[in-house]
Amino acid sequence: MGKYFGTDGFRGEANVNLTADHAFQVGRFIGWYYTQLKRRNGQDGPARVVIGKDTRRSSYMLEYSLVGGLTASGADAYLLHVTTTPSVAFVCRTEDFDCGIMISASHNPYYDNGIKLINSFGEKMDERFIQLIEDYLDGHLEAFGKAWKELPLAKRDQIGRSVDHVAGRNRYIGYLIGLGMYSFKGLKIGLDCANGAAWNIAKNVFDAMGAKTYLIGAAPDGYNINENAGSTHIAVMQQFVLENGLDVGFSYDGDADRCLCVDEKGNVITGDHILYIYGKYMKERGKLVGNTVVTTVMSNFGLYKAFDSLGIGYAKTAVGDKYVYEYMMANGCRLGGEQSGHIIFSKYASTGDGILTSLKMMEVMLAKKKTLSQLCEGFAFYPQVLKNVIVTDKAQAQADPDVQAAVAAAAARLGDSGRILVRESGTEPKIRVMVEARDGAICEELVDSVVEVIRKKGYV
Repeated sequence: MGKYFGTDGFRGEANVNLTADHAFQVGRFIGWYYTQLKRRNGQDGPARVVIGKDTRRSSYMLEYSLVGGLTASGADAYLLHVTTTPSVAFVCRTEDFDCGIMISASHNPYYDNGIKLINSFGEKMDERFIQLIEDYLDGHLEAFGKAWKELPLAKRDQIGRSVDHVAGRNRYIGYLIGLGMYSFKGLKIGLDCANGAAWNIAKNVFDAMGAKTYLIGAAPDGYNINENAGSTHIAVMQQFVLENGLDVGFSYDGDADRCLCVDEKGNVITGDHILYIYGKYMKERGKLVGNTVVTTVMSNFGLYKAFDSLGIGYAKTAVGDKYVYEYMMANGCRLGGEQSGHIIFSKYASTGDGILTSLKMMEVMLAKKKTLSQLCEGFAFYPQVLKNVIVTDKAQAQADPDVQAAVAAAAARLGDSGRILVRESGTEPKIRVMVEARDGAICEELVDSVVEVIRKKGYV
């Protein structure tokens, strides 16, 4: 993980540890780098970079700063305006852009923001390129065989421009509508757009499909993104579905690359439920390439038991949709995701896409003529207890023989009826201890047994 960029971009509090100057410098580097690359490949014309943003007040500041840096380096900046992360990825891979930028801090509160970089294939930017940007921000860039103390500014007719590109966002909306196999006519569907990037796009898609659409979280004011709304506040949709007698509800996060669902009974349908429903649907139709669904180590134990009963294989990656996607690409898998609702359908998208996910759930409901609760039959979600322990040394605490013995004892007691997972936080000085089993009381007891050893050994 880099100094500025984590697994999901350069994220921080706006104008505290992610400033307008940071955005300008990122734009300067990107515009310069891709212009240099084109010249070295014998291509004329400016580099082309597409930019989207969510509804945070600070997104405008970061957008204008990025555009300033890009155009000063000779690149043209194409503006999608308020749009979703997956729409930027779609435009990148279908319209011959050199790079895409999404300004968003996803599910974080409004005062945070972030810069996500997407390559020309619509994928998260590779670590080598990220490292070059960080080197530039720190003043010791080496690229194209030499050291650069300063980057040259574009002059005269080489200076870039900004271009309104709302047409790209509209083409993305058309693409989603075109994926629909069934009419939604007669169905009452709830959409919680988190007062974020999906606030207008999602309704357009579901209205075009014929649904009677009920909206919440669709009145952004720059400050209310993710505020008691969206996938991180799923209880809001649960109540909304029951109060309005809806057939189903879908909740997105701030940049709409996640989706969680609520069935007609008000039950939460997690990302693991979605993987179960769509994985089973694909297998039944002979579409599950490699007979494998890609999960992370945090997926529910009940999901694996359900897959075992269906004869569906599964892979486990580190936490992060980036790692899920990398495994999918390396092994030709078609379906993968996280419990949080990042679901990747690699035939249709190169990133998690909340609106696409909700359309795929509708497809299964209509194809099988079943409600969402009926589609979940056969998947028993195991109770889970997760405790985060602040420690002085993560690696030392996890490697301690007594801690490992406590973990092994818990695993032996669980046998094949549950599991224990102990891992280091990637961003904080914490050890995460998680147990899943059929009995919630056992989960609590076994987590506490490991935490107590960590505490007694003096790591807390």
